[in-house]
Amino acid sequence: MNTPVAEIDIDDALVDRLIRAQHPDLAGPLTLVANGWDNVVHRLGDGLSVRLPRRRVAVDLVVNEQRWLPVLAGYVQVALPVPVRVGVPGEGYPWPWTIVPWYEGRTAADLPPSERAVVAVTLAGFMNDLHRPAPSGAPRNPVRGVPLAHRDRAVRERMPFAARRDELLPLWERLVALPPWPGPPLWLHGDPHPANLLLDGGKLAAVLDFGDVTSGDPATDLAAAWLVFDADGRTVFRAHVDADRATWERARGWAVVIGTALAAHSADNPAMAAIGAHVLDQVLLDDQM
Repeated sequence: MNTPVAEIDIDDALVDRLIRAQHPDLAGPLTLVANGWDNVVHRLGDGLSVRLPRRRVAVDLVVNEQRWLPVLAGYVQVALPVPVRVGVPGEGYPWPWTIVPWYEGRTAADLPPSERAVVAVTLAGFMNDLHRPAPSGAPRNPVRGVPLAHRDRAVRERMPFAARRDELLPLWERLVALPPWPGPPLWLHGDPHPANLLLDGGKLAAVLDFGDVTSGDPATDLAAAWLVFDADGRTVFRAHVDADRATWERARGWAVVIGTALAAHSADNPAMAAIGAHVLDQVLLDDQM
């Protein structure tokens, strides 16, 4: 299965028209840098980037970022892509869009897992700061932050796309049976894979893409232990993150959830497929240690 098909064509000319019509003081050269599951991202000049939904399902995600990123940025010590300007439908484009800062660096996905441990302590601190009780009006996300049992059907449907499925299924059956998070809903990033972590000079420069921002079980975000790191990096991350044993085990379950999703939907995206393969290998590795 491939990346979801875009529902609208977004090219440089369209983005340029939108900027010149609504924020002409920011107009400048544009470079396409990402065309992902939900958004198209263009670099704008030297210091900005433009995020536009490519599917209707992503519109609410952009609105959530616009509403909540200024709040979340006050809780953490790592840079977040807080909107600089907000765009509205126009020039034939039907949805809201956002201009955000451009951060220099490379994503953790561009590094081998063995080199990512340099951000383990900082990432743990980011999650400790972020994971605080969320208000009742926080965004709701049916596929993040929920009890693992709510994702059981989806995981089982995706198992045929995963390597070592015969080992993964018994592990999943054990993890999905764990008691759910007993505490209040906490703020979550929701999509903690290495392509959303920006490194610069060996430091965590920014955490990107809050489209899945929601509240619920912090184990969702702690899946980064297997998504981002190898065993050594995971040991460092575990030593610095606030999580009891039950939450850590649920986090491993969330790594299976996200890993099988990547395995099932990245046939045309080698980078994301590699992340999926890595995380599923890592969750099984822990059974051998």
